[in-house]
Amino acid sequence: MEYQSGGQVPGASGLLGEVAEAEAALRAAAERSGATGGEDLAAGFDAVVAADQKIEPRDWMPEGYRKTLVRQIAQHAHSEIIGMQPEGNWISRAPSLKRKAILLAKVQDEAGHGLYLYAAAETLGVSRDELYRMLLSGRQKYSSIFNYPTLTWADVGAIGWLVDGAAIVNQVPLCRCSYGPYARAMIRICKEESFHQRQGFDILYTLARGTEAQRAMAQDAVDRWWYPSLAMFGPPDTESTHSAQSMAWKIKRFSNDELRQKFVDMTAQQATVLGLRLPDDALEYDEGSGHYRYTAPDFAELMAVISGDGPCNRQRIAHRRAAYDDGAWVRESAAAYAAKRRERAA
Repeated sequence: MEYQSGGQVPGASGLLGEVAEAEAALRAAAERSGATGGEDLAAGFDAVVAADQKIEPRDWMPEGYRKTLVRQIAQHAHSEIIGMQPEGNWISRAPSLKRKAILLAKVQDEAGHGLYLYAAAETLGVSRDELYRMLLSGRQKYSSIFNYPTLTWADVGAIGWLVDGAAIVNQVPLCRCSYGPYARAMIRICKEESFHQRQGFDILYTLARGTEAQRAMAQDAVDRWWYPSLAMFGPPDTESTHSAQSMAWKIKRFSNDELRQKFVDMTAQQATVLGLRLPDDALEYDEGSGHYRYTAPDFAELMAVISGDGPCNRQRIAHRRAAYDDGAWVRESAAAYAAKRRERAA
């Protein structure tokens, strides 16, 4: 693998190809006549899913399907918004104007991703304000990865390469999700995430070819973010609560362990290009399976972080709550303006 600074991350083009194929499949599904189960609503739902067509907000769906989507899309949206904090912390301290502008654009993208996803969740009959309140009260979660601190500039690179890289592997199959609004949102999100991964890879590539101190900083960041990134795919398949049903409904297309393996295979080769080492002495290519063997993350740590015991859980929610409270006057003003317009139109 070869890499030129500012170019495409080695091995990532295949994922973008999958996004393009998913986008074409979305358009093809919209043009096909709908599958039907006659007057049996459940049979009609099953027929649409089996035919790889899309369930739309107007369609009948099982309550379990709706609740699963609300939980998953809300968690995804919350993660995009909370995820602005670790990197936003470095906007004012970026090492150059160019890096500052790129990072600012990336954090802005994350806000947009949250907007797309909250809008998709609203099509399922839940308001954005409800979702915010469930997040702030602890009734809904966000990705555990954002509860770790960004200690150095190299952490911004590690987040881009590893965290956004894991997100792309996890999210590209969601472009084929059976629920139309979610699938359509994911098309754009995945295209933008590929830029985010490229930004992080380029930061680490530059640091790895800098001074000894810069190279050491890059390696330290990779050492700290590797296992939390592996944990982003969730618990092992044998302990996953929701995966089997989500795959039956074609919300998910691959299991947690399948996606984790795909991520390891991709990043192990990219690390060679970077000239950095992944912190796993057991990492080794197995010619028989065509995959890399690796050490699993500490799933006990994952569950502890999800439960609120991570390094930055309380800080992240406190900042989000403060932002929500500080923005109350904007929401109230917008609601009052909308009410006044309705009165004038009546």
